[in-house]
Amino acid sequence: MWQLVFFTLSCDLVLAAAYNNFRRGMDSMGKRQYQVQQGSCSYTFLLPETDNCRSTSSYASSAVQRDAPLDYDDSVQRLQVLENIMENNTQWLMKLENYIQDNMKKEIVEIQQNAVQNQTAVMIEIGTNLLNQTAEQTRKLTDVEAQVLNQTTRLELQLLEHSLSTSKLEKQIWTRPFLEKKVLDMEDKHIVQLQSIKEEKDQLQVLVSKQNSIIEELEKQLVTATVNSSVLQKQQHDLMETVHNLLTMISSNSKNSFSAKEEAVVFRDCAEAFKSGRTANGIYTLVFPNSTEEIKAYCDMETAGGGWTIIQRREDGSVDFQRTWNEYKVGFGNPSGEHWLGNEFVFQVTNQQPYVLKIHLKDWEGNEAYSLYEHFSLSSEEFNYRIHLQGLTGTAGKISSISQPGNDFSTKDADNDKCICKCSQMLTGGWWFDACGPSNLNGMYYPQRQNTNKFSGIKWYYWKGSGYSLKATTMMIRPAGF
Repeated sequence: MWQLVFFTLSCDLVLAAAYNNFRRGMDSMGKRQYQVQQGSCSYTFLLPETDNCRSTSSYASSAVQRDAPLDYDDSVQRLQVLENIMENNTQWLMKLENYIQDNMKKEIVEIQQNAVQNQTAVMIEIGTNLLNQTAEQTRKLTDVEAQVLNQTTRLELQLLEHSLSTSKLEKQIWTRPFLEKKVLDMEDKHIVQLQSIKEEKDQLQVLVSKQNSIIEELEKQLVTATVNSSVLQKQQHDLMETVHNLLTMISSNSKNSFSAKEEAVVFRDCAEAFKSGRTANGIYTLVFPNSTEEIKAYCDMETAGGGWTIIQRREDGSVDFQRTWNEYKVGFGNPSGEHWLGNEFVFQVTNQQPYVLKIHLKDWEGNEAYSLYEHFSLSSEEFNYRIHLQGLTGTAGKISSISQPGNDFSTKDADNDKCICKCSQMLTGGWWFDACGPSNLNGMYYPQRQNTNKFSGIKWYYWKGSGYSLKATTMMIRPAGF
């Protein structure tokens, strides 16, 4: 902007100087052209010829001629010519001034545009610098703010820790008098107990001394009795030998007679024995179907019409039911007490004709219940003695506690259940486990007041739940058409 003002002032000064020089030239009237140069501007003025004009010296040659009338007319003419010339020069200068002003306007516009562009570039550069500085300051402020937040969070955590520590110390301070009082009370109590123990010790010492004297007296009597009983012992020995000989003779005779009877009478199951007239409860000899192999089984000839073959009994925990696969296959235990008859025999019998299964249950409160299945059978060992049941009735639950369809039999050394775990090892005993299932009548036997909340006990879920271990169970079978 200042450059534009300076340029305008310079050109005005040039025009003023040119005009002044022109006037001096007109006064001299001796020059035909006049040139003005100021800085980068150069102006040349062309003036018309003045032939009819004379120099000032001719006017001074004669005073007479100046005063003559002819000279006066010539002067008027020359003055008119000069005025014309002056007017022409003035018009020409005005045109020149207009021309210069027009050119100056274009140059001023260009200069202004260049100045505006330069100023715009400068302003853009300044704005860019300001934006960069602002962004840098913003980033620094963000970093500082993050540091302040981190420091504040750290201080808050430390303050919280100090508060917790202070609270803990305050609690300890508050509980200390209570603990001290408790310790003092315990000391007083221990002092009383020690005093009581000392008194009991003195009493025991007196009692021991009395017992020692009594023991000494008894020892003396024992020596006397030992000497006197030697004869009696000899007589007793002779009597024992005599009794033993008699018992040996009697047992040999009874064995021979009993074995002869057993060899003469064998049955396929207890129902067949019942139909043959054997209606007393007891142990009977049964024979495997299509075989001469025999097995001892307990027959219940009284319950629900009799003829029941007992295949399992639990009543007192005298037999360990955590057995191997082969033991469950052939059977174990005493038929008159706790026992398992054997999976192989039950498989062969139940595949000869339809059988029913009755499960009798007792709890520790004296209650009894049963589940009766109208159809029961076992698959062969090839199919892991899989159980098949149909038609549930009874009082031990409307839903079967043995999962259906049939499950395979599992033992501690043969895991055939449907669980990734080994149910027989977790729950103990061999059984038709599903995913450890709602029942296990071969579980661990728990006595009374220890039989609740026992997952591994003798359980029947839909009667007493999964944590109640039963007192007694009996599983019995007989033909469906009995």
